[in-house]
Amino acid sequence: MQAKFAGIEIEITEAKSNSPELTTSLMEEPAVKSYFEQSRYRILSTKRTGSTQMETKAARKSIPVESSQVVAYNYTKNCCVFLTSGQTEPVEIVESNLQPVPTDEEFEDAFDIIFKKSEKIHEAYKAGSVRLYKPMPPTIDTKFADGRIERTLGVGIQSKVPEIKSEIIGVNMITHAIVHFKHGAPRQSLGGDDHCGIDDANQKTSGQGVPGEAWISIKDGGKEIWKFMVIRPSASSGRLGSGIELKYVDYKNKRVLDQAHVPILNVAYDENKCGPYRDWQFQEGMFEANGKDVVSGIRICNSKAKTILDTDNDKGNFKGVAIYVDGNEVVLVSEMEAGWYRYISEWRFHTDGTILPRFGFSAVHNNCVCNKHHHNVYWRLDFNIEGSENNLVEEFNDPVQIGNANWHKILYEVRRQKNASSSRKWRISNAVSGSNYELIPGANDGLADGFGVGDFWVLTNGGEFEIDDGVYAGRGSREKCKAHIDWFARGESVDNTDIVIWYGAHFTHDIHVEAGHIIGPTLKCVKW
Repeated sequence: MQAKFAGIEIEITEAKSNSPELTTSLMEEPAVKSYFEQSRYRILSTKRTGSTQMETKAARKSIPVESSQVVAYNYTKNCCVFLTSGQTEPVEIVESNLQPVPTDEEFEDAFDIIFKKSEKIHEAYKAGSVRLYKPMPPTIDTKFADGRIERTLGVGIQSKVPEIKSEIIGVNMITHAIVHFKHGAPRQSLGGDDHCGIDDANQKTSGQGVPGEAWISIKDGGKEIWKFMVIRPSASSGRLGSGIELKYVDYKNKRVLDQAHVPILNVAYDENKCGPYRDWQFQEGMFEANGKDVVSGIRICNSKAKTILDTDNDKGNFKGVAIYVDGNEVVLVSEMEAGWYRYISEWRFHTDGTILPRFGFSAVHNNCVCNKHHHNVYWRLDFNIEGSENNLVEEFNDPVQIGNANWHKILYEVRRQKNASSSRKWRISNAVSGSNYELIPGANDGLADGFGVGDFWVLTNGGEFEIDDGVYAGRGSREKCKAHIDWFARGESVDNTDIVIWYGAHFTHDIHVEAGHIIGPTLKCVKW
């Protein structure tokens, strides 16, 4: 499909990815059917087991690779089940006590259990006197001595009537028991009547593995200036997704980035009043986007798409990636949910070569966000300036820190902090051609604290094994939930090689001061 907006032309073509038929085929495998025979289970997600897209660079075509992973929960055996299929290998079935993020449908099962256990709650719910909501953390992981975890979903109850208590309860999906907590909520959550945030619209979301990706070509005055692949959050890579994901980003027919996304996102509260939490970036929520669907979950709009930060409400008419033109910029935006949090993933492409990665924060009614808390978001930017070889990174400081010049080359893998007093920024270059981009910290991107860890890492490219740090969603200690990007720094040389940049931004969210905020750096095209 092609669309024109005051000289800017956008062409969108579908890039084939893993399909629902592949999941159906996997579930029909004899070994899988035998395993689940007479079991009560639910499929929670599908996701990629590596890249499902191989680029033919000359033809710019995507070739589907038939490999996928289905994640299910077997309630009869009380275990999470990973089903993995390759192109030629037999299906692998692995049991685990990991607790994946619940789907909307699994929460509905939990609500039904509550209604069957309490007619009083059910009647109040139908009358609008009680609201049920999805809290953080989404599951309550209590281990037995043998390592088992009986899958228990957290369900928030907000009541307007005195006979029903406002609290967060646990719903055991194995035994169907209801678990109440001494203080009205499990550890690291808060229950009660004091709720903050926008009303939850309780609209359907998209879970992990819903396909949707496309090639985007942007022309200015009839000449192509941008071409890249966009992947919707539900299909994005990483254990917990990574928001709107970009691949093979070219500006004026030269490569800038091979991959760009947000694989790590977390939040910590002052005085540990809630959390900390490691959040996920695949669950798409509804926002306002008026236009035409070109590919599943990718919509071209004739006006600005509006998220919860624009409308101050949780309602919408679209899930996925909305694309629209704002002056000389083409904007890609999506809204995501993680419990009561609402996250905005956005990328802006300017005709002058500038790329603006953006991330926003809001929340719906809950008890925790009344307290000051700190969000940390980490972009993974796989720069390949005119190819993966001969890339290098330099840092700017004024006054000079190394040698006699403001710019100095970074020689080995390192973590660096932002420093506004020295106007610190970084330059990623091709050592042969001199083509380069500058990464300039955003004015509101904050500084890392002990939980936020760092602001900027230069690393050699570890590929898909270093897309994220392996931490699953939910609550945990501060040590568990913080970003472990330092694990990837092994002291290797980053001089004239294939490098990856991680950039961290940090936002303090005080809901009594403001409802939401957008942060992110500038990727400025300097020499091309």
